[in-house]
Amino acid sequence: MKKKTRRLQVPDSSDFHEGCCVLCRLSDDDPAMFGEKVTVEEHKLSVHYFCLLTSCGVYQRGEEDEGVFGFLVDDIKQEIRRSARLKCCGCKKKGACVGCNVRSCRKMVHFPCGRQQMFISQFTGLFPSYCQDHSPSQSVCVASDISLPQSCSVCLDSIDPVLSYSVLKCPSCHTSWFHRDCVQRQAHSAGLFFFRCTLCNNKENFQEEMLRMGIYIPERDASWELEANAYSELLEVYNCCDSLTCLCDSGRTHSAKSGWFEVIRCRLCGSRGTHRKCSGLKLDTRDWACSDCTKATDGRACLVTSPQRGQRRSLLSKRHLSPIHSSVTCKRPSLPVQSGSPEELLQSLVPQLHPVSVQVEVNGDQALSAGLELVRRADFNPSHTLSIRFIDEHQTAFPSSLLDRNTAKQYFLKLLMQQIQDSVAFEGPYGSKNLALDSQALRDDLYFDLGCLLALSLVHGGPPVGFFSHALYQCLFNYPANCPLTIKHMTPETHFTHQVTRIAKAETLDDLRKVMAASWEYLELAGCNRPIASLEERQALVDDMVSFTMITRMQLPLQRFREGLQTLGVFDQVQLFPSVFCSIFCQAAARPTAQTLGQLFTVGFSEQEEKLNQEMAVVTFWRHFLLECEVGRSSISLQDILRFATGADELPAVGFLPDPSIFFLHHPTSSQRGSKEEDEDAVWRDKGLFPQSKPESKVLLLPVTSSYQAFKSSMEQAISHHAHLLPSES
Repeated sequence: MKKKTRRLQVPDSSDFHEGCCVLCRLSDDDPAMFGEKVTVEEHKLSVHYFCLLTSCGVYQRGEEDEGVFGFLVDDIKQEIRRSARLKCCGCKKKGACVGCNVRSCRKMVHFPCGRQQMFISQFTGLFPSYCQDHSPSQSVCVASDISLPQSCSVCLDSIDPVLSYSVLKCPSCHTSWFHRDCVQRQAHSAGLFFFRCTLCNNKENFQEEMLRMGIYIPERDASWELEANAYSELLEVYNCCDSLTCLCDSGRTHSAKSGWFEVIRCRLCGSRGTHRKCSGLKLDTRDWACSDCTKATDGRACLVTSPQRGQRRSLLSKRHLSPIHSSVTCKRPSLPVQSGSPEELLQSLVPQLHPVSVQVEVNGDQALSAGLELVRRADFNPSHTLSIRFIDEHQTAFPSSLLDRNTAKQYFLKLLMQQIQDSVAFEGPYGSKNLALDSQALRDDLYFDLGCLLALSLVHGGPPVGFFSHALYQCLFNYPANCPLTIKHMTPETHFTHQVTRIAKAETLDDLRKVMAASWEYLELAGCNRPIASLEERQALVDDMVSFTMITRMQLPLQRFREGLQTLGVFDQVQLFPSVFCSIFCQAAARPTAQTLGQLFTVGFSEQEEKLNQEMAVVTFWRHFLLECEVGRSSISLQDILRFATGADELPAVGFLPDPSIFFLHHPTSSQRGSKEEDEDAVWRDKGLFPQSKPESKVLLLPVTSSYQAFKSSMEQAISHHAHLLPSES
């Protein structure tokens, strides 16, 4: 007689109580402990997210918006049928879908039962789970001089400092211990961007260890950041006139956008306001202190610095630079700066600079060597003013014109920027460079030093960077965000680019496999040497190879370069406003125009009417002369004029400090000269007919002449002579 096989009754999802999870049979709805519970009404099916992630027989085969977070309903029902045969070693009921990842271990549990049985489910990779016998554990690595904590760092309740399933510790500081449930709820609330140790604030090592020990970290912003209008009250400002007599017809709460009846707030407390008219202030007044603050500061409120203008923490040396491991680390920088032009944002970093100067000797034109020697000094302080001295034994390439401190510094920073672009740390066409992977540069920590020099140049008045590729800028500052890199971003004419291009151009499956076979070493290195079943998989393969070439293999150079750019707070400033700074790093500086130079200088007129009339005519000559230089009707260029007046070949990224100004050289009258000056009269008059400059203070002295031709002639002679003294561009 043939033995009959007993048929197993497979439960249908409709057999479960309404609201119960089809995998664990519990109706609990605790997102922190079990994940979000989702109900699919049309299939009468409810399931916990963690139950799906940890189940052994179901995988996300759909898109995120399909089924339940990418788990297809048919696959979930198949998992229900599979687990119906398996008994839970905790509650002894069938339906266990979570098994120990060790092949020789047969223990199966429901996910909630697994927590009671001390199962650890790792929410990363393939989401493996481990029973108590095979689960990972922590070890006590505490120095003898550190006492063990007696309370949980999250809930502050008492804790027994013995590592176990329910008690975990921070792997970095070893002094922060907590209950497993507490740290899981903290992770659920803080999310990926804010989840870190509550004591030492470590993020990377802490998150890695918590994932290993079975803590789920949701890939989202913190819960307090997701609340609608959670911080709307912070955007409200005090908007009422508190003067004894309000002169505004529209009432005390009326505030115009500008003018006499705009409410301005106390610059110290911000909780008092007044209309300009009501307090007898000037029309352009922006800073005002209320009576309470004036009394509290003994009448010296104007001397108290506003909190928003406090000096920022300067990063002064390599030892003080905190490492940056990803763009997520700086998601919430804390520099209190409002958006503006790149010049304004960089100028906010200038107050860190000190008048104390540091001597930099440049041998010939070796600016990069001198710069590297500077930043590698043990006592290097980027806030010190640069004092540049060129050394050349023949004294031919670097004449006396470079004895001027400002001109020498500007020339040094220009050479430095050019030589950084040509260094081994960068590759690609001129003006669009990517970082190059160079083993010697890594050993010498050259990427950090170059980032430090770029930041130093930007704040100390150097030219814009201008040679970054948009791909390099995106890798550094994540701008534009959520834009994957493509082959077009790879460095042209390189071996890697050639191999990826060949794969991307394969038109048939056979061609694709042949190209992959020829490039197997590169594919193996990139972790992309996988079997390809159809031509549709080509694009995913290309994307993975581009990501490996541009990001994965360049992680260490990018990290060290970012850390170097942190000098003087430049990296934090750029990451706050990446769209504003993109032109500074990725676009070549525009040539100066007549309009640019005309607006650059502030004109200082004399008070005497006779001199004022003469100076007004000279200003007209000056503007006409700029136009002629722009269109090529003069022997000198606008760049020559800029170099003569400021010592710079182009507009610095930080702008000019102080602002360039124009004053005038008048002929001396007989009443202004004494008898002792008669012998020097001719010399004085000759000198006075030519323009003079003070690059250190950005002052240009224009000669007062009676005709435009005389003005043009004197300008061309003086500036041409100055231009011939400067080093050539070779």
